Amino acid sequence: MHLCINNTEADIYLQMTGKISLSFKGTIWFSESMSFVAKKQNKMRTANKVAAVTLLFWLMKIVATTLGETLGDFISMTLNLGYVVGILVTLAFFILILSVQLRVKKYIPAVYWIVIIVTTTLGTEISDFIDRTLKTGYLIGSLILFLGLLTSLFLWYRKYKNLEVYPIFERNKEFYYWTAILFSNSLGTAFGDFLSDNLGLGYMTGAMITGLIILVVVALHYFTKINHVVLFWIAFVFTRPFGATFGDLLTKPLAKGGLDLGTLNASLISLALMVLMIVISQRKHSRELPLQNE
Repeated sequence: MHLCINNTEADIYLQMTGKISLSFKGTIWFSESMSFVAKKQNKMRTANKVAAVTLLFWLMKIVATTLGETLGDFISMTLNLGYVVGILVTLAFFILILSVQLRVKKYIPAVYWIVIIVTTTLGTEISDFIDRTLKTGYLIGSLILFLGLLTSLFLWYRKYKNLEVYPIFERNKEFYYWTAILFSNSLGTAFGDFLSDNLGLGYMTGAMITGLIILVVVALHYFTKINHVVLFWIAFVFTRPFGATFGDLLTKPLAKGGLDLGTLNASLISLALMVLMIVISQRKHSRELPLQNE
């Protein structure tokens, strides 16, 4: 039985099996039984190193961004370390945990989501450093980070001819993945602060606006034929300001429209929710592994 797959799938097939198939004008044909192909796809999922994009993924992403916002403010402001020292401390931890993530051979929910949390924390400090230390303002800062995100995605696409975020098991591609995530989380912080501070919308209004954008993206995903990768990155960017503005809502004074919980209390609440969802994600992943190995 003949089956046609695109170049990305073919590259994965070749990498997983080491076999050579006939290539002609970007299309690869090979003879395999459907059951054998299914087994290869399961092996690809097993070798994958990043989270699948599900409802749980988005819930964890939002809580992780909220935690990153409050934790970043706790390090730089509550501990009074300043933005430069805060960035250096968080950057060192980011390099450490990212090196662990890059070295592991499979998706480990706890490791993956710790990297996500650290990117949101580092993104908060980068955004605040650009705005408050360099005095560029949130609008200019947002534009700088937006250009950084576009550049990282462009370089990713130029090398791999796609921006697919699942599955990923090649180290170089994973590096592009985390670079884009770091830029998107930094951008989300700056844009969320721009909505609430520069435009004077308040934290609740800012969260509602970004939440509405996310709902529109979800609707476009289900009811249109817009490329799902494009929609993913739009949603990924805007879940960051949603989490950032929600984090500000928890920590800022009542006079500024916040709940005045403080950065430490808000971080502890977000951390407890994150740990609970990581446990759920790990159990779900463990149940799926035997099915993938069949």
